[in-house]
Amino acid sequence: MATATTEAASAAGLEDILRSRKIRKVVVLGANGTMGYQSGALFTWAGIDTVFLARTAEKAASGLAAAQKAVRSTTVADHVRTDGYDALEAECADADLVFEAVAEDFNLKNEFLERIDKSRREDAIVATVSSGLSIAGLAAGRSASFQKHFCGLHFFNPPAVIVGTELIAGEHTDPEVIDFLDVFCTKQLGRVMIRTHDTPGFAGNRIGFKVLNEVAQLAEQHSPLLLDKLIGPYTGRAMSPLATIDLVGWDVHKAIVDNICEKTTDEAIGTQKLPDSMRHLIDQGFLGRKSGQGFFKKDTELLVLNPNDGSYTPASQIALPDMPFISEIAALHNVGAYREAMAKFVAAPGDEAQLAREVIFGYISYGFCRVGEVTDSIEGIDLIMGCGFNWAPPGVLVDTIGLATTVEQLEKCGLKVPSVLEDALKAGRTKPFFADSRVNTGKFFVGR
Repeated sequence: MATATTEAASAAGLEDILRSRKIRKVVVLGANGTMGYQSGALFTWAGIDTVFLARTAEKAASGLAAAQKAVRSTTVADHVRTDGYDALEAECADADLVFEAVAEDFNLKNEFLERIDKSRREDAIVATVSSGLSIAGLAAGRSASFQKHFCGLHFFNPPAVIVGTELIAGEHTDPEVIDFLDVFCTKQLGRVMIRTHDTPGFAGNRIGFKVLNEVAQLAEQHSPLLLDKLIGPYTGRAMSPLATIDLVGWDVHKAIVDNICEKTTDEAIGTQKLPDSMRHLIDQGFLGRKSGQGFFKKDTELLVLNPNDGSYTPASQIALPDMPFISEIAALHNVGAYREAMAKFVAAPGDEAQLAREVIFGYISYGFCRVGEVTDSIEGIDLIMGCGFNWAPPGVLVDTIGLATTVEQLEKCGLKVPSVLEDALKAGRTKPFFADSRVNTGKFFVGR
């Protein structure tokens, strides 16, 4: 009975937070961009009047058309108006929430935030969808009211599909604003909210792009086709790493890892350095799917990039080594034998299997080592990797592989053993690291 009473009190408390303020109008800046218009569409699902602003009214209208096509919901047309940035001040004057989704450029964001600060209501919330820029830095020099109501609200692309969302308070953000957005986004927008610290890349991109970029570095030595097969879905991810970079965009990838490299120093910082070959090819217009030139491109058949010279080779002409362990592990995933599958992964022979283990156990090590730095606990890291990247979270991998085996493999790979795992092993921990009832962990282990 006490539990039911506690749950009822907790639910009542959440409703009180939700009623503490009203979101009737949202203004979205950068509404012609994918993140802008798809995020904007989420607000319309909650029946909120939303204004799409872009460089011109025509670009904003194109964002509306793209949103309608992407989410296929009548709420978008019913609740969206469009205009250019010359209407920014007038539209922000009565907005309850201003959602900034312009390009991931600190100076550009600053220009818009300055205009918003001068025109917003004193109690209006301002949120940036930045994927890793400093929230404190973006708030610096603004009015006290702005700083109190400013935060990071990082949706993952595409937000209409991926529910994981990072919520980042700045140095002066009012805790009540954070509490409200947490409940509002959970209840009204269907998000899974993860509060992260104001560090470069926050939690998801700091850890996720470490893996993506490490694989991109390895692609300078090995064929991208080999790497995407080797670190493919059978290792616990919906999409292979290099295909993910192509989807995200090479320019976006560069902005994220360059920011992390510039602002952080840790045990694996070398894996965050953008490969020289990518930097050179970006200057030549290689941007992934958006330019038609990435690690892969489609012609009459799949073509695979040689990162060192920018040439392409048909995938059918690339000889890959025999790696039977991949199909064997995938077959075990297909029947739900996840522990047996990961045991086979740990025991698989050959240089290719060892390379795959170094990447995957590097991900586990790096994720657990960021506890206390990017989030308060491993639960936050696990949730954003699972619900933001759709990857098997570090905690799920440890639970599936086994704590003792994980520590043993970290040592064999020459990787740092995180204190969280070291202490858990010494204490004889048997409780799983990941136990969130909202997430079916089997979805991460893909049988292909």
